[in-house]
Amino acid sequence: MNSYGYHGKILHIYLNELRLEVETPPESFYRKYVGGSAMGLYYVLKNTPANADPFGPENTLALMLSVLTGAPISGQSRITSVAKSPLTDAIGDSQAGGFFPAEVKYAGFDGIIVHGRAAKPVYLWIKDGVAELRSAEHLWGKTTGEVEDILQAELEEPRLQVLQTGIAGANLVRFAALINMANRANGRTGMGAVMASKNLKAIAVRGKLRPDVADAKGLNALAKQGAKDFPDSDVYGMGLLGTAEVLRPQNRVGGLPTHNWDSGVFEDGWEAISGERMSETILKERDTCYACTVRCKRVVEISDGPYIVDPRYGGPEYETLATFGSYCNVDDLAAIAYANQLCGMYGMDTISCGATIAWAMDCFEHGLLTAADTGGVELRFGDAGAMTKMVEMIARRQGFGDVLAEGSARAAEIVGRGTEELVVAVKKSEAPAHMPEVKRSLELVYAVNPFGADHQSSEHDPSYRHYPERMAMLGLTDPQPNQEMNEEKVRYALQTQYFYSALDTFNICQFVFGPAWHLYGPDDFVDMVHTITGWDVDISDIQEVGARRLNMLRAFNAREGFGREDDSLPQKMFKPKKGGRSDGVALNSGELEWAKDEYYRQAGWDAETGAPTRETLESLDLAWVADMLS
Repeated sequence: MNSYGYHGKILHIYLNELRLEVETPPESFYRKYVGGSAMGLYYVLKNTPANADPFGPENTLALMLSVLTGAPISGQSRITSVAKSPLTDAIGDSQAGGFFPAEVKYAGFDGIIVHGRAAKPVYLWIKDGVAELRSAEHLWGKTTGEVEDILQAELEEPRLQVLQTGIAGANLVRFAALINMANRANGRTGMGAVMASKNLKAIAVRGKLRPDVADAKGLNALAKQGAKDFPDSDVYGMGLLGTAEVLRPQNRVGGLPTHNWDSGVFEDGWEAISGERMSETILKERDTCYACTVRCKRVVEISDGPYIVDPRYGGPEYETLATFGSYCNVDDLAAIAYANQLCGMYGMDTISCGATIAWAMDCFEHGLLTAADTGGVELRFGDAGAMTKMVEMIARRQGFGDVLAEGSARAAEIVGRGTEELVVAVKKSEAPAHMPEVKRSLELVYAVNPFGADHQSSEHDPSYRHYPERMAMLGLTDPQPNQEMNEEKVRYALQTQYFYSALDTFNICQFVFGPAWHLYGPDDFVDMVHTITGWDVDISDIQEVGARRLNMLRAFNAREGFGREDDSLPQKMFKPKKGGRSDGVALNSGELEWAKDEYYRQAGWDAETGAPTRETLESLDLAWVADMLS
């Protein structure tokens, strides 16, 4: 039987022995785990022992494509990294786009599993199915842009693609990112630090081995339809303004976290850091991922002033504008773009980095930190210079940056003095810039999500009312108000979480193939899977894929000792907000506990522990996971 969309080859790297091995799983393996997050979890659960040190050689790192990666249609060039997180000590999971994912597929593999630790720094070079490990000692300590230049010259491949860990990863910053194209990031949960802890500096790929698709004409028609519909779609604005498109409406509804989450409005500064202002001033061009028509990636350039920004490092997304901007009360767009560039150069998650600095500014304002603690840096809200200085200090673990490199939750444990009350993190992972105070389903999803608060693990509340036809495809036919939390809102949270979980397993961009305002809908997603793989699937199969991955994530955490008590939210979310349309609005702890009970019931998880039950795992063909837990 022909395999469509994938090679049937997984590359294993055993760094202790500098040995490479190719695994050839059967089609049934691909049908069950698909790729991305679920397939990565399979290897992590099998190979990483319980209670492993996230920085230890026993922490397996999986870098996975999917059966759809590399096909000529928008939204498919994504890669998922999975390992135990050094930031949370729970499961780590993070996605990135660009051209690197498709190039890995063309280089001949569907995924890369990294075992052990090399004695000295190495990099992996793959071309047309041939892989080798080479010394990377000359790359250690270089910025991401420098590493790309060196490898392109060294390998005489000007069009090769590189995924790498940066200087922050080498310094084991707990929220270090994996970077490709010097500006695309597997940003969340510290996967860059895991890769660096293994002395694996980079993976360089080039290839022409493109798998066949089952129905090339059908796929081409679907791709053309997306390109035709794009100008009239709700995602068109993202092409024009990037994810920064949402900053204005977020501020309008009181949902733009400001002053370290004391407020939902950046009254005097939002316009200066908006997507519109970026487009009018520093935007150089729009970039894209492989074969994508949306072109949402910002490329900015600043050639004079205190903040010189190289377009090579892209430009700030909405989350970056918020965390380095409104979180810190900084309204200097050039400074935010420069902070974004530093994170690209050194390899750090902009969300955790900016939010951790905002926490430190809050502590400074309350007198819980002083200049004596910070090495003389006056970490005051609104001080762009202090913010950018601290970004570099964190990456290099210099001075007080060494404390902040631990993330805000661990930094608060180090500092003490009541600073814990000012942390805005879930499972020690800093919260993104979408406020559950104004979108209630996020209250629940942020709490229960296995790798911490995540704004791209479910659909947000307004979509239920605004996209009834697409929601009906998921069996959701009873729209609820944004502020409501009831049985139907819990069902909405869980069912859209399954769909987003499937997207992260098929490794599909959520801005292109989402269940609501996106370019394609759930029915198109089913069609794409069929035309590429030839598999006979429907939406229930897609949802099952998502449920399987979500239960595997929870099972990993249960094995590590995480329970119901860890499905909690920071104190700041339960305090009334100040100003704007969310003035006086706060979450209610009793409501959250009720919602967790209902969510666990609907998901088939134990009400006391929050762990998946054996019955649920066996229904998803995960008896081996149930055996592992027991």
